[in-house]
Amino acid sequence: MLLSIHPVNPQPRLVKQVADCLRNGGIIIYPTDTIYGLGCDINHPAAIERICRIKNIDVKKAQLSFICRDLSHLSDYTKSIDTPVYRVLKACLPGPYTFILPASKQVPRMLKSKKETVGLRIPNNVICQAILEELDNPILSASLPGEMVEEYTNPEVIYETFGKIVDFVIDGGPGGIIPSTVIDCTTDDMTMIRQGLGEWAA
Repeated sequence: MLLSIHPVNPQPRLVKQVADCLRNGGIIIYPTDTIYGLGCDINHPAAIERICRIKNIDVKKAQLSFICRDLSHLSDYTKSIDTPVYRVLKACLPGPYTFILPASKQVPRMLKSKKETVGLRIPNNVICQAILEELDNPILSASLPGEMVEEYTNPEVIYETFGKIVDFVIDGGPGGIIPSTVIDCTTDDMTMIRQGLGEWAA
């Protein structure tokens, strides 16, 4: 189903509909502050496996990140963050960044890397924030399968392409084509792994 949600004033009834879908193990395609992404409730292993099948990747080798509502929510899923790293997170988030951090015990096993790390995001997107608030759980953040093409900025084209294999495609207006900037915070020096939309000065 293609669901049009207002990008500035999300309709509570529609937001609840999406959150209920996620609670029941559903999969959505949703807008962020970068690109449209595939998502599910991180506490539904079957839904995570379904997304990995859609993307044609091995769930055991997949490096999947997820989005949180705010910094306090993010801190539930990572081990204690030292002050310099916290300052960077506070300065950059919400924003177009994914931070690789040491995973806490609350992160589902299948979302941890072999190094016990996890990728975390707080997108600067009103629809994301509304869904996370209603769901009260993080949402998986995975790119759409295949090459990122210009057409994937249009939610109607996304629906035509993927509508039959997901439960909801959220139309939150035109999306972007540049993904988030990925920063590894697990070493003494924070290292940029991927240059994306977010500016990064080491």
